[in-house]
Amino acid sequence: MRTTPMEYLNGTTAIVRGALDAGCDFFAGYPITPSSGILGQMMRELPARGGMALQGEDEIASLGFCISAAMAGKRVLTTTSGPGLSLYSENLGLAITGEVPLVIVNVQRLGPATGGATTGAEGDIQFVQWVTSGGIPMVVLSPIDVPTSYWLTTEAFRIAEELRIPVILNTSKDLVLTMESVDTTRFRKAEVTRRRGFSGEGTFVPYRIGAPEDVPAFLPVGDSEHQVRFTTSMHGEEGGLSKKLPVVDATFRHLAAKVDARAEELALHDLHDDPEADVLIVASGLSARVSLAAVRDATAAGRHVSLLVLYTQWPVPEDAIRKAAAGKKLVIVPEMNLGLYRREVERVLPGVEVVGVNRVDGAPIAPEAILKAGGLS
Repeated sequence: MRTTPMEYLNGTTAIVRGALDAGCDFFAGYPITPSSGILGQMMRELPARGGMALQGEDEIASLGFCISAAMAGKRVLTTTSGPGLSLYSENLGLAITGEVPLVIVNVQRLGPATGGATTGAEGDIQFVQWVTSGGIPMVVLSPIDVPTSYWLTTEAFRIAEELRIPVILNTSKDLVLTMESVDTTRFRKAEVTRRRGFSGEGTFVPYRIGAPEDVPAFLPVGDSEHQVRFTTSMHGEEGGLSKKLPVVDATFRHLAAKVDARAEELALHDLHDDPEADVLIVASGLSARVSLAAVRDATAAGRHVSLLVLYTQWPVPEDAIRKAAAGKKLVIVPEMNLGLYRREVERVLPGVEVVGVNRVDGAPIAPEAILKAGGLS
């Protein structure tokens, strides 16, 4: 007889619970299918806990509200889908430049443009990295089910607070709407600490750092004792606009270095390794969930295959991919797009045969299609 309490949840509720348990106290967003459930639940739950939740007049305003709240010291969440993420682009660049900690949930749906509002896809996987101008590296996490939706939401807040960056949780229609029976007492949770504050010694300099990969101390805009500057443009350590070449160079390289220097520790993944396998599947998101089913089917049939599940999509977990692929003859990358992440795997594994299993009609990839690509069916 089962004695463990089980709950029937979907990814939407898991993300909302993760955000609340991570200390989120401000939300702003605009309705867009299939992410509107997160907005609705945050509008209901957050004010009851003493936080603030509002619906902006559009996506541009909503992310603007989030940036303002974060720079005032709030722990911030917003949510959207592909067309809305397009509208987030300029303000997302501002958040990167100003080193603003916040979490964006992107619920993927079929594109391009308005695409299919109720149709699943994984076509934003490159978009979330290059959604704004400048080419600064992003941190993008991707769940595969209800428990990882909760866990990675808390991880997104942890990373955003520690590095003072916007972090994207890149999920999908199927993952936020699919209901599962889960044991919530076994959920993983990242411990989220407040962004590093000013020590109080000397004069506060808003963007002063030592090494390029350092994260500047934070004081909320409006602090009564210290001047805090925030600009939309390239700036020096004082926070004022600057066009001096050495200052611009140092600031730009710093924005990249604080992510690049931590690429290894940001690489969240699980390896399901079969020592006898010469085929490796590399997958994330819903396609990783399907791949787990494919591995179970192969194992039950006495066939050997390994699986690397990538919870971090960006920065690309290069070391994890290389180690998992060691000794393998074939690498399979299943995706609900035209092969957008496969090119990253091919780049990391020169000389290794990498094949894609791709579907773009809105339906999930079947486990049999993955096994067939590896000659395992």
